[in-house]
Amino acid sequence: MEFFRIKNDIPFMRYAPVFNVISLLTFVVAVLFIVFRGLNLSVEFTGGTLVEVSYADSAPLNALRQALADDGYPDAQVQNFGSSRDVLIRLPNRDGAEVSKVGEQVKSMLNKIEGPEATVRRVEFVGPQVGKELASDGAMALLFVIIGIMIYLALRFEWRFAVSTIIANMHDCVIIVGFFACFQWEFSLSVLAAVMAVLGYSVNESVVVFDRVRETFRKRRDLKTPEVINHAITSTISRTVITHGSTQVMVLSMLLFGGETLHYFALALTIGICFGIYSSVLVASPLVMWLGVSREQFAKVKAQKQEAVV
Repeated sequence: MEFFRIKNDIPFMRYAPVFNVISLLTFVVAVLFIVFRGLNLSVEFTGGTLVEVSYADSAPLNALRQALADDGYPDAQVQNFGSSRDVLIRLPNRDGAEVSKVGEQVKSMLNKIEGPEATVRRVEFVGPQVGKELASDGAMALLFVIIGIMIYLALRFEWRFAVSTIIANMHDCVIIVGFFACFQWEFSLSVLAAVMAVLGYSVNESVVVFDRVRETFRKRRDLKTPEVINHAITSTISRTVITHGSTQVMVLSMLLFGGETLHYFALALTIGICFGIYSSVLVASPLVMWLGVSREQFAKVKAQKQEAVV
């Protein structure tokens, strides 16, 4: 299905050096923010106190967040789980604070909030060691995903495509993390899940473009490598608009109407989708060209028949 069709190929590869310089500068700036400002890690990584609260009716989440902020916990996480009456509160560590005291503090705070009656079901402490394990497990999961993607692309296409795709996709992931470091948005497990989702989403776009590159190499022998890549990108623009446009509408609806719980998850996806389009077209494709992709790697050479010797 196509919304439109562009007759003349757009010369993307003519401006490839400019786009790659922009990408490199953006990548370097993101890395600098990550290194020097660091991430605002959530309770899941740093450790803290988990408080499970049950309400007789729908929980007043906004009033609960405001009360926690007034009580010295502006960075507390408050979200529903299971139903609208059950609430999970994550409180960051405080120097000298004991679990029992934190639980009593939350109970007294709940009594001050007007609304349905609240009951504290459990209070648990999550140590920083658990956060370190979560961070290391998340990094290992990301590493395995990258290795799996490289193997898949190398087997389906060619090693040049695998290297280019991973560089472009890591460019997207680092920029997402760089945004969170720059603005000190809270980096939680849901944001890490969004980064990994963007990694797979960008791979899908790269595979579509590279598949058209391979097809064009076999069908159009009159085109040079830059022209083949331009044709492949131009012919998939309509598909890109449909796919990314529909996905972005859904993600924006989560960002605008999903509430506090889905805010940073949807924000990471929004950034990733925008940069995923850019990297698939203007990062991965020029890298493939500069790594030396050619028609001979895909077009089969016809074997000449040997004449019978009389």
